[in-house]
Amino acid sequence: MASGIQQNTRDERDAEAVSRFVERFASEMTEAGMQRMASRVFAALLADDDGSMTSAELAMALQISPAAVSGAINYLSQVSMVGRERDPGSRRDRYRLHDEVWYTTFASRDRVLTRWESTLKEGARTLGEHTPAGARLAETAAFFEFVQEELGGMMERWREHRKTLGLPTADGRRATST
Repeated sequence: MASGIQQNTRDERDAEAVSRFVERFASEMTEAGMQRMASRVFAALLADDDGSMTSAELAMALQISPAAVSGAINYLSQVSMVGRERDPGSRRDRYRLHDEVWYTTFASRDRVLTRWESTLKEGARTLGEHTPAGARLAETAAFFEFVQEELGGMMERWREHRKTLGLPTADGRRATST
């Protein structure tokens, strides 16, 4: 739930400008391949001060049906971009962005790439690594292996770089470089 300060901040914002931002960012994510409704729900959560809304709040903010919210949340949960929690003292679910949502999302992609790499290597062996299809699968597996190696280092460099930026952590404290 929003604190009094957060509610005041929300009240001072231009709701139409916030809505335009949500739709613009959602459009960018949709163009990059994310499902349209999932993009809209994610952008709305991203623009929310505490990164958390109920189904009813999302439906009202985006002018969509509860079923559309549910489908979007199911997708976003599967790709580790949001989580569900219960509103204290209520039967309502609250949908929340994961802390460090982009880090978490990319880290989960690492696991996907590992599975794809393994399957592609097996496929290359099955088709014959010297056949055109087998060679294509082997190259794809090698690409994913390379991306994973680079991603691990990049994620660690991000953690160190983030400390230098003085950005607030999920609990509101400022990260500091040690």
